[in-house]
Amino acid sequence: MSHKTSRRIFIKRSAVAAAGVFIMPAIIPSSALGMGGKRPPSDRIVIGAIGTGSQGMSNMRDFLDLKDAVQYVAVCDVDSLHLAEAKNTVDSANKNSDCRTYNDFREFLEKEKLDAVSIALPDHWHGIIYTEAINKKINVYGEKPICRTIKDGQIIVAAVKKNNIIWQTGSWQRSQAHFHRGAELAINGRVGKINYIEVGLPDGGRGIGTPPVMEVPAELNWEMWLGPAPKVPYRGVSHWDWRWILDYSGGQLTDWAGHHIDIANWGAGLEHTGPVEISGKGVYPSEGIYNVPVEYDFLCKYENGIEMRVANASRFKMGMGTTWYGDLGWIHTDRGNRLDASDPKILEEVIGENEIHLYKSENHWQNFVDSVRNGTQAIAPIEPAYRAISVALLGEIAMTTGQTIYWDPVSEEIKGNEMAGRLLSRPYRRPWSLPTV
Repeated sequence: MSHKTSRRIFIKRSAVAAAGVFIMPAIIPSSALGMGGKRPPSDRIVIGAIGTGSQGMSNMRDFLDLKDAVQYVAVCDVDSLHLAEAKNTVDSANKNSDCRTYNDFREFLEKEKLDAVSIALPDHWHGIIYTEAINKKINVYGEKPICRTIKDGQIIVAAVKKNNIIWQTGSWQRSQAHFHRGAELAINGRVGKINYIEVGLPDGGRGIGTPPVMEVPAELNWEMWLGPAPKVPYRGVSHWDWRWILDYSGGQLTDWAGHHIDIANWGAGLEHTGPVEISGKGVYPSEGIYNVPVEYDFLCKYENGIEMRVANASRFKMGMGTTWYGDLGWIHTDRGNRLDASDPKILEEVIGENEIHLYKSENHWQNFVDSVRNGTQAIAPIEPAYRAISVALLGEIAMTTGQTIYWDPVSEEIKGNEMAGRLLSRPYRRPWSLPTV
C-alpha cells in the first residue's frame, strides 16, 4: 500500500469515526496475498526501533513473528551491545546485513523514512522522544507508562491528535481474552452498578544503599542515557534498576499502572476521564539511591461516585489485578488467565447484541500493524494510556505532599494547591526541553 493510498484510507475512516461509527480493522487473510501467504516487500510496514534493551527486543521479536508483516530497517540505542544484538536479530530475519544503526534518536528520526517505530525507553525520556517521533508523523508503538509526568502526557496526547498518527500503547493485557471478558462483563452491569474498584500492583522496589561511583562501561553513552534527568555519576544503575529511582520512574506503581489501572478504567467506562479527589500515603526507603515508594496506598474518587483504591498487592485480599465491585457482586481478573466472580454464573453471561462490545484483539502487535495498514484506531490508543498513568501520577503527588489532591479531569489541573501543581512536571536538564506541538 502506497503512502498516498494509506493516507487516503485513513482520512476516509477518520471521517466515518467522527460520525460515531466504529470500524473494526480489515484483516486480509494470508491466502489472499499470494507468494505462499507472504506479503510482498512493498506491502510490509517499514519499521524501526528506538531502545533495544529487554523490552525493546521483546517487542521486536513479537513484530518479527508476524510472518513478513513488517520490514525492520533501522535500530537505535545508547548501548552499543544492545545495538549490535538488535542489528543481528534484524539482519538474520531479513537475510542480509542492511539494518542501519544509530546512537542518537535525533539522527535516526531525521534520516529514516518509516511507517512505524517501536519505542521502549526509561520513563524520563518518553516526553521528548515520543513527541519527536509523533511530530515526524510516524505511527508509534510506545511502551507504558507513556509519561513520567502529567505535563509530558498532555504534550504526547496533543501531538498524537494533531498529527493524526496511529498510536498503540504496550498495554498488551487489552489483547488477552480474559481481561477483555472481565472488563466487558463489568461495563455491561453484570455485577450491577460499579461503585468501588481495587487495583493491586506489585509490592515496591528494594533498597541497595548507595553503590560506589563506577567507571562507565565502554559500550554505554551515559550522558545520553541520562538525557533530561539530573546529571549524576554512574553507579551501575542503567538498564533495569532505573525503575527504583524517582528521577527516571515511579517504581512499581507507575511501571504497572498502564496495565491494571488501564483494565480497571476499561471495565468502568473511565478511560476518558480522571478522578476528582485523590488521597493516600506511601512508605519510602530511609536511605540509599533507590527512593521510590516500597509501599503505596491511595484512594481516588470520581465525579460519578465510583471510588478506586490503588495499592501494593499485599494490602488486598485479591492481591494483584483488578476487582470491580458492584451492588450485585464482584469480578476479578489478573494475569495467568485468572478471571473470577462472586458467583461463577456471572462468567457465563452472554453479552447481548445491543450491549457494549469492547474492541477485541487477539494479538497486540498484529493489531498495531493492521491499524497502521488500514488507518484504524488500535486497541490501546493514547488517551486511555494517559488516563491510566495519570491516576498513578496523581497518587504519587498526593503521597509526596501528604495532602488530598483535587483534580479537574477536564482542564487537567490541580485545584487550589500551587505547590502540588508544580509536581505536574519535572525540570529538564539543559539543553533538553519538552518539544512543542
